[in-house]
Amino acid sequence: MKKFARCTTVCLSLFALCGVLASSMASAEETQWQKDHPRRTEVNKRLNKQNQRIDHKLDDGHMSRAEAKKLHKEDQNIRQQERDMARLDHGHITKSEQKVLNQEENQVSKQIKNAN
Repeated sequence: MKKFARCTTVCLSLFALCGVLASSMASAEETQWQKDHPRRTEVNKRLNKQNQRIDHKLDDGHMSRAEAKKLHKEDQNIRQQERDMARLDHGHITKSEQKVLNQEENQVSKQIKNAN
């Protein structure tokens, strides 16, 4: 019985170690992707932040479900544009494409700010 307990402990320890290594490898890949695609990273971070702002306004009662749905849809459209632009240039977006996306995000941001 002691051999079984020792084996189980060793197996569980190895399993946990594998999980830690896998998660650290995944985060390293994300970091490398962020380094390789800084413009896309910036655009996507803004979109995520705006989604959080929309949800916060909805939760606080400062925005109706219909308004939140409309703004989320606008953000989804911007995200799809970003993906479509990147698909045309081996996963990258140009400075001018980033500028267009930022201008669109600015419009959504103003709508979030002005929501009552």
